[in-house]
Amino acid sequence: MFEGFLLKPIGVVESPVKEAVDANWGAVTSKIILNPEYGPGLLGLGNFSHVIVVTYLHKASFDPARHLQRRPRGLEHMPKVGIFSQRAKDRPNPLGVTAVQILAVGECDITVRGLDAIDGTPVIDLKPYYPQYDRVDSAVVPAWVDELMKHYF
Repeated sequence: MFEGFLLKPIGVVESPVKEAVDANWGAVTSKIILNPEYGPGLLGLGNFSHVIVVTYLHKASFDPARHLQRRPRGLEHMPKVGIFSQRAKDRPNPLGVTAVQILAVGECDITVRGLDAIDGTPVIDLKPYYPQYDRVDSAVVPAWVDELMKHYF
């Protein structure tokens, strides 16, 4: 097993959302500002409608006693499940992964809609959304997930 390794941010999220929320991310327009040396890596991304954004959830704080098993969002009517059954921010490695709509691609930035990351969140990677690879048509989730996500996006 790897004891540790270093990931370096490629950029940062510029968002009107300053504190974490649990609803209405679908209406949020954000900008991902890349470090200048990575700008050339955006070549061709404007031909895609969506991109997968991998972020480091820098304000998250994992406490195994509180977060390893819990009710999603702390809601009493939700079942108690393990952290790996949730998309919660407070996790052993606080990585966020979200597929978002691309609105514009600049020389060193991307404007997107639906990124659930607050202002100042470090961006670890960008991957183009490939429907053939990233979509699963026959996916099954428990009923509580549908309820939890009703107003998230």
